[in-house]
Parts: sequence; structure tokens; C-alpha cells
Amino acid sequence: MNPSGKTRITGIFGYPIGHTLSPLMHNSAFKTLGLDICYVAFEVLPEALPDAIRAVRGLNMLGVNITVPHKENVLPLLDKVDKEASFIGAVNTITNSEGTLTGYNTDGRGFMSSLSEQGISVDGKNIVILGTGGASRAISYYLSEKASGLSLYDIDRPKAEKLAGDLGEIRDNIFLLDDIEDIAGPDIIINATPLGFKPDDPLPLNPDLITSGMVICDLVYRKTKFLEEADKRGAKNIDGSGMLLWQGVLASELWTGVKPPVEVMRQALLSGIK
Repeated sequence: MNPSGKTRITGIFGYPIGHTLSPLMHNSAFKTLGLDICYVAFEVLPEALPDAIRAVRGLNMLGVNITVPHKENVLPLLDKVDKEASFIGAVNTITNSEGTLTGYNTDGRGFMSSLSEQGISVDGKNIVILGTGGASRAISYYLSEKASGLSLYDIDRPKAEKLAGDLGEIRDNIFLLDDIEDIAGPDIIINATPLGFKPDDPLPLNPDLITSGMVICDLVYRKTKFLEEADKRGAKNIDGSGMLLWQGVLASELWTGVKPPVEVMRQALLSGIK
């Protein structure tokens, strides 16, 4: 695109940020829709986050995405936080309406959309989530609505206890695993840990615990060793690219009020992953 005096800016704040594929997705969508909007990746150090958020107002930016490590720390810097993001305790999308900054979290809904398009239902299912960070909080908010049981595990026990306690205030189907080997024939296992971003990362779970009837999900948006092991055992497996796509679709609609071209965004994302 050729920026003009009327071009609106949006983008993503994170650190590090060089790996992000979000500019590919969003700029492709804006171009297809004929919108004079440009999406830029901004590397924002943790100590610079307050200044960066003030810049959203000062520069009259349309809004921004927020990613690691800022999703939790950005909440007190906003004017409003919607109910879902407030419960999750993390924001991944900010809108700017005449200087009023409102925080949302589209990760959970994005994940549910990615399952839906793969024909996977969570109704009445036994689900295990490995890792209880921000992404896990987002998806567990929705999964726990329909699952028969949602079991949580994290090597950081206090973090797992916090999420289990928060969910337990609104759900009665939450369980805390003392040991990662304690899973007992779940229908769905979700890796929400960072393990898998690097080729030499260890597996988040002993693959011998995977059976052919399971669905194995990894929030890492590439085919990880964990998913390859699931594939060998005949389990249906899904990477995190669908979640990345759909959270972006929802964010774009929050900024523009226009339904974005999903397939255009999907192809742009896949081109970046390859």
C-alpha cells in the first residue's frame, strides 16, 4: 500500500516481535477490503509499555494487538477492559475510540473457531490443558463451558492453582493434576506451554500417553514434534495456526467494524509459516 495523509495505523506490541506473522495477515486483509490502514510490528520493551500505550492515543492509532510479554501488564493502562478479558486477566487486542482505549481478548474465541472449522466439538469431552499461562486462561474460559471435565497441569504449581481457583468460581468441572502422568484417557489434550517453538525443545508430554482416539492440539502455529508423535499414533492433531488466524479475524473486525476476508488472511498466514 501507499500511505497517505489519511492512513490509519494499527499494529502489534511485543518483545521480541521479529517472528510475528500478524502484519502479513492484516495488511493482506486491509488491501483486499480497500481500507487505508497499515499494520506495523512494534518492538516494545517491558519498561516502555506505558509510553507505547500512551502513543496509541497520541498518534490516534486505530488500535493494536498485544502479545508476549505484555498481555497481563497492559490491563491497568487501559480505560476499559471487557468482561471476558477481565476474567482471563489478559488482553490481546485494544481499540481506540476517540482516545478511549478498550481491551479485549480474542484468543479464546479464536481457538474455539479453529476447532469448529476442523469439525471438533468439545461438548461433554474430557480435556487436559498443559500450561496455565495467558493463552491457557483464554481458551479454558470457553472450553470449561461445555467440557464434562477440564484438567490443568503446570510445572508452576501456584499458577495452575490460581487458574483452577478462578475457573472454579464459575464452573464445577475443573480439576488440578498433581503429575503430568496422571491423565486418564482424555478426549482432547492441548499443549499451551512454549515447548515446541524451538526444534530441540523437549516434548510437553510422554507421547506413549497418546492414543488413536484422541485429539491433540498445540498452540504453537507450526507442526511440532509433539504433533508428529500424535500423528504416528493415529490421533487427530491440530496446530495453532487456526487460532492465530481466527483471533486475528476477530481483532480486525473490532477495529474496522467490517468482516475481514478470512481466506485471504489464511493464505497470507500460511505463506509466512512456509
